[in-house]
Amino acid sequence: MAQRILVTGGAGFIGSAVIRTLLAETKHVVANVDKLTYAGNLESLAEVADSPRYSFHQVDICDAEQLDIVFSAFKPSAVMHLAAESHVDRSIDGPAAFVQTNLVGTYTLLEAAKRYWVSLPEQERSSFRFHHISTDEVFGDLHGTTDLFTEDTPYAPSSPYSASKAGSDHLVRAWHRTYGLPVLVTNCSNNYGPFHFPEKLIPHVILNALHGKPLPVYGDGSQVRDWLFVDDHARALIEVVCRGEVGQTYNIGGHNEKRNLEVVEAICELLDELRPREQGGSYREQIIFVKDRPGHDRRYAIDASKVERELGWAPQETFISGLRKTVNWYLGNPVWWQRVLNGDYRLARLGENQ
Repeated sequence: MAQRILVTGGAGFIGSAVIRTLLAETKHVVANVDKLTYAGNLESLAEVADSPRYSFHQVDICDAEQLDIVFSAFKPSAVMHLAAESHVDRSIDGPAAFVQTNLVGTYTLLEAAKRYWVSLPEQERSSFRFHHISTDEVFGDLHGTTDLFTEDTPYAPSSPYSASKAGSDHLVRAWHRTYGLPVLVTNCSNNYGPFHFPEKLIPHVILNALHGKPLPVYGDGSQVRDWLFVDDHARALIEVVCRGEVGQTYNIGGHNEKRNLEVVEAICELLDELRPREQGGSYREQIIFVKDRPGHDRRYAIDASKVERELGWAPQETFISGLRKTVNWYLGNPVWWQRVLNGDYRLARLGENQ
């Protein structure tokens, strides 16, 4: 049965992947609510902008009045909440925006969803879902080499970003416990893939390499992350919102633990093959080590057995297959990332429908 799904942050990296997947692989109708901050890029949705099942609403999730208008007009059967400030370095330099969007914004959205939900007829109220998409960074870091984050791992956030996401997770669960709002929570590992904003590690390394710039690695590059291809994540999120059990949390990971230095070296190897340097030699020669960021977590790793067991989801990409697709995408889509780098993407309003 086709649902009407309201996606917040749908012009962002993961949100746009969710919307593209929803429109390509399901019959659901989608409303995209996005403020269009620096990380929101409607050009990532150009292929679906003209779909009759898609609409865009430029709305700040901190604006309760505008949210009420969208809920009333669109009449969603589910909300997928991805809108967030998400870059750790930016949170260290300017935490206020993270508190505002991730905490105040989530609170405002929860209240708008609750007002809408209590107004629904009984059958529609019982089938409504509020799906909050979060991160594994809320758990802090793992000190061992084999232990994994589970759905029951205590929270221990390290950065202003992860602390604000941890707070938003707690708000969502409180609205379920106190008001009965039918919620679902997911915590994911590091995403990568096409349309990733260039300040993030993998696209940053790809583009710096292509421009002959240094490839900076924090500290000694030994920090470990579990990498999840963004399209695999999008499919998992759709499974959760459609079939997950109300009140439950699902961890979503890619089974791809890699040290940061390994990731950079793997990108260099692919570029050596796919776009050799004009001057010869390997892109590895551009790697430099820089001062580590404050409070840098050492290792994240997700136990995704619950979502695999209960919902039948599993990642389709290995790290190398997903990374090859990612590198090929950046090589084949210079117009997209050049417009991000020079700021022209901020002028785009493709498919805008307020």
